[in-house]
Amino acid sequence: MLNALWLAFFVVTALSATWQALVLGDGESFSRVVQAWFEGAKTSVDISIGLVGVMTLWLGLFKVAEEAGLVARFGRLLAPLFRRLMPDVPAGHPALGAMTMNMSANFLGLDNAATPLGLQAMRELQTLNPEPERATRAQALFLVINTSSVTLIPVSVFLYRAQQGAPDPASVFLPILLATSASTFVGVLASCLYLRIRLRDPVLLAYGAGFATVMALFISALSQLPATELGQFSSSLGNGLLVLIIMGFLLAGWWRRLSVYDTFIRGAKEGFETAVGLIPYLVAMLVAIAGLRASGVMDTLLDGAAWLLNQLGMATEFVPALTTAFMKSLSGSGARAMMLETMQTYGVDSFPALVAAVIQGSSETTFYVVAVYYGVVGIRRDRGALGCGLLADATGVTVAIVAAYWFFPPVA
Repeated sequence: MLNALWLAFFVVTALSATWQALVLGDGESFSRVVQAWFEGAKTSVDISIGLVGVMTLWLGLFKVAEEAGLVARFGRLLAPLFRRLMPDVPAGHPALGAMTMNMSANFLGLDNAATPLGLQAMRELQTLNPEPERATRAQALFLVINTSSVTLIPVSVFLYRAQQGAPDPASVFLPILLATSASTFVGVLASCLYLRIRLRDPVLLAYGAGFATVMALFISALSQLPATELGQFSSSLGNGLLVLIIMGFLLAGWWRRLSVYDTFIRGAKEGFETAVGLIPYLVAMLVAIAGLRASGVMDTLLDGAAWLLNQLGMATEFVPALTTAFMKSLSGSGARAMMLETMQTYGVDSFPALVAAVIQGSSETTFYVVAVYYGVVGIRRDRGALGCGLLADATGVTVAIVAAYWFFPPVA
């Protein structure tokens, strides 16, 4: 599916540019597309270089945690759940610890920490793969969990809103939590059904009930805080936990009498090699996306959405935010740019900008995650992960729009 979609991006881009040049008389259409392709290639390398430092740091720290026994301990925490969801992964396998830590980092909104941990988990899962070019059930489910994972503390969205002058940057906290929770539920459910994972299991039901209870209690507690303090609290909590995690890794290694520095360097070398290896996959995906934007396909989609909603007699106040929705599955940086553009054009607390912010926090970038996570281990057949991830994205966007109308009803 990924091969066909990637080719379709270029075909649609070329057709759109040709239409503009031959029918609309826009002689610059081809040059815009070519320039966008070159810029996309440059951006891909810039992103990869930016990942080198972060990935080197985190895989070095992960190596310390692994040899200190922390990874195995983390794995045992969710072992009963993973045994039901991923029965092909042996108990105590390093992939379980990496997946647990990756999910924890995503839950806390620590994106820089989550990506290298997720890549490490995918590499560990690949060691169990009897068909190296086809994803295992565990890899497919793990990828969907990543693309739709619940983000409890969407710090980055708060920071962007603050930068744009929002008087209450964290006002979108609860709508984002609703949207990302719905995205995760639908994504995981769809993946389990597609992969024929048995859901009527007491352990799975217990974990689900426990998660729902914890979320309800946490939302109730945070709702008691003044809205003006929520963003600062979220940021302080996330960064504080990050410091504790790093120190915990290093002190655990020291306690186990490891040569902490040498262990870190061994893991860091793996991080460097992994980051450099991502460049071809990022170039392939971001160049295709850049062409879609430059050829005017995004504008056409927006106009079509507005026309369809008008024909159905539905509200259209949120349509400007759909640029973020369209880009969200394709490119995280592109979606971020669309969100900021909406804030600058309509105002940071305008209804379209609020919808865009909630959409931005509702899920991960599915095509990016599929390209990078599968690309780093050489998988070409996704085993339904892409389709389930896109379904989760659509759910997140839908709930984000509904939640925005609920929390921030537009003035007639």
